[in-house]
Formats: sequence, structure tokens, C-alpha cells
Amino acid sequence: MKTVASRFFLLIIVILVSSHLQAQFPPPAGRPGSTAIHMDSSILIGWASDCEIVRGYINMADTMVTYNEFNKATYGSYLYGSGPADGLVISLGDHGTALLKFEIPIINGPGPDFAVFENSFGDSFLELGFVDVSSDGIRYVRFPSISLTAENTQVGTFDTIDATKIHNLAGKYRMGYGTPFDLDDLIDSTGIDLNHITDIRITDAGGCIVPPFVTTDSQGHIINDPWPTPFDTGGFDFDAIGVIHKTTEGYAEGSHFGAIKFYPNPVKDKIIFESKASEKTRLKITDIFGKLLLDFDIAGNAELDLSSYPAGVYLANCSFRDGTSITKKIIKY
Repeated sequence: MKTVASRFFLLIIVILVSSHLQAQFPPPAGRPGSTAIHMDSSILIGWASDCEIVRGYINMADTMVTYNEFNKATYGSYLYGSGPADGLVISLGDHGTALLKFEIPIINGPGPDFAVFENSFGDSFLELGFVDVSSDGIRYVRFPSISLTAENTQVGTFDTIDATKIHNLAGKYRMGYGTPFDLDDLIDSTGIDLNHITDIRITDAGGCIVPPFVTTDSQGHIINDPWPTPFDTGGFDFDAIGVIHKTTEGYAEGSHFGAIKFYPNPVKDKIIFESKASEKTRLKITDIFGKLLLDFDIAGNAELDLSSYPAGVYLANCSFRDGTSITKKIIKY
């Protein structure tokens, strides 16, 4: 009886371990049941208006490790973080963060409310990130995440993980496809207004399984993803956050956000400036280093010729008589 009981107990343990490790969340983009949102999806109605970056080390376990003489991730400009998903990314490094602001607050609507875009070049080389939201830029609440990747062997620098074992961690889907987040998951949280989300923070999950550098999901599982990544491109590669539900209260009148458009964007030669503002707009276009290229007052719509400028990222700042201003990113190829 003792032997039978022991075998039965062992069988139960095997079943529990197997159920813990088996796939149970949506699969990669393009497969039946996937929740991935394409960057050109019509459900995306807005993007972050501002981005701030705090870089992490390329190897948090040995901060003396350098790449091109830097011990922190360096790839990408903070300017890449605002505006639509476009493949231009910012590498955060180990535990680095991206702080995003939204001029029009995100609200809790039916289904997912926003999507986070990373630049994974495939369905299984996934660098993961935590997602926190705030109504004031001070107090943040983290989405409950789950990582069921095995914890006993480190996922190596160029190894892969299974997306079906990942839930509520940014970076689950390949480049061009956003990971959706539903504010309903935070319905019981305190100190936050789910119908007034103004700030979102993305934090590289690290991925190391060796203490004291481990991070854990909301259930206490160690998060295991490719590590170390001792390059200038190390860590989570942030692209953009697309908004699915946003408030209209207080923004229908008197707000210039959404009144200004530039298209086509990306642009090759000529771009259309379209303004629904009832007043003249002061338009300044600079390169990413702040060099002023254009500066003039404009009313209504106009066609701007950018054919003489080299390919790259440009910033269009529109200012108004009431003292407000909007900055939009223009990509020229």
C-alpha cells in the first residue's frame, strides 16, 4: 500500500508540473486565437504624446561589462517612443524603463484599452516587459502578469521562449503586432482612475533567473527570457503604445490634440499639413538634434516639400495663441 500510495503521489506531482508548464495563453500573431493587434489596425485611435527613458545596464550582474565603451543600453532616441508604431525602437537595457504620457487620457472600454509594441524579429525570441499605469504620473499600478517558462535553466542570449506561456507582459508578439492590455484587470486597484489613465510605464523584465537579479510575475514565478544581452540593443526594445479607448470629455472643444495631422507619414517627398484649428498655427520643424529647418505661421492646410532633407526622424512642433503646443513625429524615408 505504501508503494502504491507513493506512486499515486508521484503521479499527482507529475500532472501538476505538466499542467503548470503546458501552453495555456493566446498563441503568436497570425495564428488562430491570437490577440495580437497589428500596427495598422483601425481600432488604434491614438498614441503616446511624450516619452522619457531611463536606461538599464547591458549586464546587470556585472556593471563593468561594456559595449562600444558604454555599460548601459544606448540604441534609439527617446523621440522614437511617441507617435505610431514604426519599427524605430528604444533599447531599455536590464530593468530600464520607458515613461509614456498621453495628452488625452485612456479609459476603460470593452475589451483591451491599449497595446504595447516591441520589435521582436520572430514569434519566439521574446524580450519581456512589465506594464504599469497611472492617473497622475506618481502612483502606478502594475498589470498582473504570468510567465510559465521553465525556471530551472536560463534562457540564453539568443534562445527562444513560448508565447503561449506568457500573459500580460509586453513583448509577447513580434514586430508590428502589439500586445493588448485590458484595464478591467485592474478593476479592484486603489489610487487609480481607470477612466483617466495619463501615464504608462514599461519596465524591462530582466529575465535573469539567478538571485538577486530575478524578477517575478504576479504569481511568484521567475520571469525567464533571453539573458544576458550585453549589447547596445540589450533589454526590452520599446516601439510604441497604441490607444484603443480614450476619453472625449473635456476634449471635444478647446483642445488642439487631434486637430493637427501630417500625412502620408512616413513620407518620401511631400507631406500634407492639415489643421482643423480655428486660428493660425506656428509650425516649427527640427531634426532630432534640435536643428531648426522650418519656422512659419500657417492657417488651414498646406503641402510641405521635404524632398531636400535626408531620411530620418523629424519633429513638428505646432504652437497656438493660448500657449499650448503639440509635437508630432515625422518619419522620412
